[in-house]
Parts: sequence; C-alpha cells; structure tokens
Amino acid sequence: MQQIGKVMKFLALSTALVLSGLALSAPAFADRAPNADELATLTERLNELGYQSWKEIELDEDGDDGPHWEVDDARKEDGTVWDLKLSVDKMEVIELDRED
Repeated sequence: MQQIGKVMKFLALSTALVLSGLALSAPAFADRAPNADELATLTERLNELGYQSWKEIELDEDGDDGPHWEVDDARKEDGTVWDLKLSVDKMEVIELDRED
C-alpha cells in the first residue's frame, strides 16, 4: 500500500512538472503570407527596388530582427536572384543575400 502511495505522488509530481513547463513555454507563431493590401504595397516597393518577380513573401513576426517581411528568390532584370528582408514599418531593406 505504501508503494502505491509513492507511485501516485511521483505521477502527480511528474504531471505537474510537465504541465508547468507547457504553460511557461512561448507559443510558436507561424509565418504568414501578406494579405491583399500588404501584397500591393510590397509589390510596389519591390518594383521600386528593381525586382520583377519573387517566389514567396512571408511575414516573420518574431524574428531576431523584429517583425519583417522575408522575400525569397526575388529576381532582378539582370537575372540576379536575391533573398531579402524588409522592415514592416518603412519597407526598408534590412538584409540582402544574393542567391547563386
């Protein structure tokens, strides 16, 4: 009987630890695609910067650089392809990487 009591205490403590760990963990936010208005603004800005097409645009709301737009495989008229990050507020380029 005493052994059952120890097992029950262990299970209760283990459950409490797991649940508290889950409660304290930050929720994971998935990147999202731009809505129609955001896409129109992004398209205008990317065209101003000389990009003609791109593969994908996503909003990263919890990145190390703060919230920003990630643009994958943006192609310029000269054929070069770039990945870039744009600030959400001013649409300024905050990172630029040429793809090979």
